[in-house]
Amino acid sequence: MLVDFNTLPETSKVWIYQANRSFNDQELEEIKSKLDVFIENWTAHGADLNAGYDIKYKRFIILGLNQEVNNATGCSVDASVHFIQQLEKDYNVDLLDKMNVSYKQGEFVAYKTLTEFRKMAKDKAVSKNTIVFNNLVTNIAEYNENWEVPASDSWHNRFLK
Repeated sequence: MLVDFNTLPETSKVWIYQANRSFNDQELEEIKSKLDVFIENWTAHGADLNAGYDIKYKRFIILGLNQEVNNATGCSVDASVHFIQQLEKDYNVDLLDKMNVSYKQGEFVAYKTLTEFRKMAKDKAVSKNTIVFNNLVTNIAEYNENWEVPASDSWHNRFLK
């Protein structure tokens, strides 16, 4: 069952998929329609999942699942991954590669490989104050508090000396 992402409890599980490029407005409208249909039909062993989504910066797809209603199962998680893989094919975009880093450069969101980010840190092109996106957050409370943070407050800190 599709619900407004902002009404999900803070304990809700989140999955964050970052794109290697921004989506254009037409792509965003299509993706939202596809997400509406997917989540409306997303189930675990036949039971509806109470879930919603958010899209941030035309680049991040965040799925949220209220586990107080029903938990995701292996099959339902697989279904969501297959859905994301289909989006990758439909829009020629990378959403599943966790070895990439997104960070803010002023108002813009930049996307680099982990190797490039490490080099930028070594060259002082990014600092402990650079705002990064910690896509390892696991629930809405963490998402709200620790997703968009200075690199010093994230796992990215290990690259900054």
